[in-house]
Amino acid sequence: MPTPVEALAELRRGADEILLETELAERLKGGRPLRVKAGFDPTAPDLHLGHTVLINKLHQFQQLGHQAIFLIGDFTGMIGDPSGKNLTRRPLTPEEIAHNAQTYREQIFKILDPAVTRIEFNSRWMEKLGAAGLVRLAAQHTVARMLERDDFSKRYASGQPIAIHEFLYPLVQGYDSVALEADVELGGTDQKFNLLMGRQLQEHYGQKPQIVLTMPILEGLDGVQKMSKSLGNYIGINEVPAEMFGKLMSISDELMWRYFELLSFRSINEIRKFKHEIVEGANPRDIKFRLAEELVTRFHGAASAKKAHEEFIARFQKGALPDILPEHQIVCQGADMPLVQLLKQCRLTSSTSEAQRLLDQGGVRVDGAKVTDRSMKLRTGRSYVLQVGKRKFARVHLRHEQK
Repeated sequence: MPTPVEALAELRRGADEILLETELAERLKGGRPLRVKAGFDPTAPDLHLGHTVLINKLHQFQQLGHQAIFLIGDFTGMIGDPSGKNLTRRPLTPEEIAHNAQTYREQIFKILDPAVTRIEFNSRWMEKLGAAGLVRLAAQHTVARMLERDDFSKRYASGQPIAIHEFLYPLVQGYDSVALEADVELGGTDQKFNLLMGRQLQEHYGQKPQIVLTMPILEGLDGVQKMSKSLGNYIGINEVPAEMFGKLMSISDELMWRYFELLSFRSINEIRKFKHEIVEGANPRDIKFRLAEELVTRFHGAASAKKAHEEFIARFQKGALPDILPEHQIVCQGADMPLVQLLKQCRLTSSTSEAQRLLDQGGVRVDGAKVTDRSMKLRTGRSYVLQVGKRKFARVHLRHEQK
């Protein structure tokens, strides 16, 4: 078991901020397992790698001997988390929440140890609190303080509506920490206001305030915007192994290190060794293979990862994919872009008519697969490897236009 100093160094990995780090250091010396909470609203049935950044940190606490509390926000899901939103989010129905929560339970144990994971639903204590208790809870905060939140202040300043129930969300999330007597709460950087609310409410209720540990928001395949199903730039943990492997291999060499830091269970020293290998002349693609193999193994097993690797080599390397590909960042106004336009924009063809002719002749490949459909469109939020003929290649990152 690592010393408290070694444990703290490991927990810093990938973290954006620890409030307060001195408090965490003291509790790590205390000798008892800490209660470490991370909350997830069941907004969609499937988790993607962006969600696993927090789950990985929970796993890390487990490995250090602490108790992981995976909190499913079935009550807060009916409010809708306003964090980072410029519009009121649609509350979920009880049926949606129940379905999505069940899928979460099935997926998280691909990372967490079920024997030492505590699953909670915040409806358990919020329904007992009742209307009178909720009013008393609301009295612990002011409207002025709520409007200090960046997303609320922007919406208020621009005249966009803020529903009263949205003010309840951070209060309920904070009360969750009281109900669970949390020592540590994990969350994304966009959750900082809500996480600090937990500290404030715990002090009000006579508890020792929790430590707040925020994690960065993982960029999606485009390397620009946060990983999101709505943007199409995500890697779902339930995706088939070949699809997951291919998507991971499509990320840029620069983004690869971000994924190693936030998603890999390899040691910091091992990742440093990989970087040194590239400095010494190793192909970044070979290092990326190790990342893809690790993550596919985690969610699908070693045999599936090996098969996905072999299929990728058969599709790409045997097709003479160059070691270095020209990179293109393409901004799209819509949700997708016609392939013929993309080929021209990346200068793989001189015109759309030439692109159409090459498609008819079977001279165009997308991610190693031959394409003959002139009307094919590629979705934004993704990265693709385009090939025209035997010698023209490009890696293209499509992203939404940010207004």
